[in-house]
Amino acid sequence: MKLKQSLPILLPALIAFGCKDNNKQEEKDETSEDSIAQQDTIKYHSEPLITDHFTADPSAHVFEDKIFIYPSHDWDSGEPEMDDGNHFNMKDYHVYSMEDPDGEVTDHGEVLHVEDVAWAKRQMWAPDAAEKDGKYYLFFPAKDKDDIFRIGVATSDKPEGPFTPEEKPIEGSYSIDPAVYKDTDGEYYMYFGGIWGGQLQRWQTGEFVEEDEYPADDEPALSPKIAKMSDDLLSFAEEPKDVEILDENGEPITTGDNDRRFFEAAWVHQYNGKYYFSYSTGDTHNIAYAIGDSPYGPFTYQGVILEPVVGWTNHHSIVEYEGKWYLFYHDSSLSDGKTYLRSMKMMEIEHDENGKIKTMQSYTELD
Repeated sequence: MKLKQSLPILLPALIAFGCKDNNKQEEKDETSEDSIAQQDTIKYHSEPLITDHFTADPSAHVFEDKIFIYPSHDWDSGEPEMDDGNHFNMKDYHVYSMEDPDGEVTDHGEVLHVEDVAWAKRQMWAPDAAEKDGKYYLFFPAKDKDDIFRIGVATSDKPEGPFTPEEKPIEGSYSIDPAVYKDTDGEYYMYFGGIWGGQLQRWQTGEFVEEDEYPADDEPALSPKIAKMSDDLLSFAEEPKDVEILDENGEPITTGDNDRRFFEAAWVHQYNGKYYFSYSTGDTHNIAYAIGDSPYGPFTYQGVILEPVVGWTNHHSIVEYEGKWYLFYHDSSLSDGKTYLRSMKMMEIEHDENGKIKTMQSYTELD
């Protein structure tokens, strides 16, 4: 299907739900209502890439001179909306491709199902993909038989799959949102982690605990993780390390700094020799970014790439194609605001002469 021009769309009031404790639930609902939920009409700046089913968390890559997209696959499973995100009960993955950014989107069909993964029980959340030596890797989080998120890997000889999963998750993996970055020297790194429903807060001691605990508001926020990958990309070559996100004074972003602290959805791209670490701020609904000189960081906060979208969550990727940069993201426009039924979209982004990324909005309010 072709990308469509923006159209005014009538939007009912949204009811926002997400993955967190009860006290934060009230805060999240209020934030969503204040930001977008009570707008009567809006004009979207881009349209869903797929309209016959729901797609979220798009991970875009250029393989074989095409844009391939690896999203999660939303569906209404009938699960009640709960603080731990059970209603995000995704069970399979599809792969999509585009010959160019304005071209038709091809759905290559289901490439992996939770029933094919021996160790996984449910909730196949945001995936990513990588290529090495002509082999393609699909990295994905899922809850194991104990309802603990782990990260798995599946392989294929084709970017469109289908993918064959390994028998066990990556040893030492936990939490969600794997993002695998290939550096200019050929090394591969995995970034991962997500708080609240992503369980990162339960791993602060190095072991999984059943209860949620968070640092105090004036303490450094929980950090995303990074680990160099093994040569075969099937395991970690080192213990995961913290990725520091610093403020303008070189101090760690704090837990209470909700507008800037990491929540989930890590992504890295390189521009003019600098490493750009972008991520979702979760309950403040921004896609933000920070810049560093090493894949390990530290990264200094720079600003917002994409302001809040329709729906509660956002999750993105950034890819260069034929000299232009594109942001892939999702919103809930196609489902009239149901936060667990999302649709992937894309927009071109711009780096200015100083390397800063222009802040964008996904919609305009209509009078």
